[in-house]
Amino acid sequence: MAWNKLGSLFSFLKLQGILQRLRQQQQQAPPQSERAREAAKRAEYPIRTYGAKVAWNHLHDWLILMLLVIIEVGLFVIHPFYRFVGKDMMGDLRYPMKDNTVPVWAVPIYSVLLPICVSIFFYYRRKDVHDLHHSVLGLLFAVLITAVITDAIKDAVGRPRPDFFWRCFPDGKDVYDKWGNVVCHGNKADIKEGHKSFPSGHASWSFAGLGYLSLYLAGKIHTFDRQGHIAKLCITLIPLLAASLVAISRVDDYWHHWNDVFAGGFLGLVVSAFCYRQFFPNPYDDDGWGPYAYFDALLEELSDNNGDGATQTTNQLTAHPTMGVHIVNQTQGSKGDSDYGPSSRLDDIELGIRSKSWTHHMPYGTM
Repeated sequence: MAWNKLGSLFSFLKLQGILQRLRQQQQQAPPQSERAREAAKRAEYPIRTYGAKVAWNHLHDWLILMLLVIIEVGLFVIHPFYRFVGKDMMGDLRYPMKDNTVPVWAVPIYSVLLPICVSIFFYYRRKDVHDLHHSVLGLLFAVLITAVITDAIKDAVGRPRPDFFWRCFPDGKDVYDKWGNVVCHGNKADIKEGHKSFPSGHASWSFAGLGYLSLYLAGKIHTFDRQGHIAKLCITLIPLLAASLVAISRVDDYWHHWNDVFAGGFLGLVVSAFCYRQFFPNPYDDDGWGPYAYFDALLEELSDNNGDGATQTTNQLTAHPTMGVHIVNQTQGSKGDSDYGPSSRLDDIELGIRSKSWTHHMPYGTM
């Protein structure tokens, strides 16, 4: 029994020595993933060379976008549910009819075209078609999914707008049937639009597009880099402020109740966050400046250069009580691990850069 304990003690001391030497080698090498990050930032993937391949890989996504456009047109054309509106309900529906402070035609300009222009600006700075393609694709998904959900709820709920009285009775003479429901004699288009109060389309579109832009800027300018630069935070919040002002204008124009605007803004912000995370890491991650596809392309290029195919090798330190310590090589497919994130991508890039040096500097007897 004593000899077994003594053998275990020697194995433990040997393990401590090997770990200490590994730490010393890691301290002498550059900080983890620094070289990988520098290499990643220098890589370029121009549209002329890689654009067709990237777009073809997401052909089904673009087809789904077209389907969403068709669904959105259909939801806009059909009539909403004409909810019962009694005389005693008119107290909150007598606000005057006003023009839109923010016209309908302006919504796609600032919520779609403006973020696309920002993506194009960053493309010309970094020449990465993955970033341009995925930022535009994610933005369009965010806006169109939000639009479909918004209009579907509008048509299903049929809530009257705050100015519904004057849409229904433009001459000010209200008429009701035997059940107490309104009998409108106003313009049919105005009456149809008057039943689309909940939720606010302006608010949902604004927070979908500009909320997506805010997340995109936060990743690109490293807003959450733990350096405490408030100017970066202010730049990130500007799109959200603009979306909030648009939402407030809908209440000021008496086109929406306050809870219509709140629900629309919340819906757009949530959908934009989900769509952004489909293509990009969290903005507060160290690698949040690039899309997942960019790091995958770097790994694929590195694997091709090393002749390793599409696999990466990780070293796991394993201890045995009687056989000492050895390194076990495990090989996994590039898509086989569900926990594979941006940080591990750069770690794998760093591993590929340093694989040869690690192999030559391993302690004797550990292979």
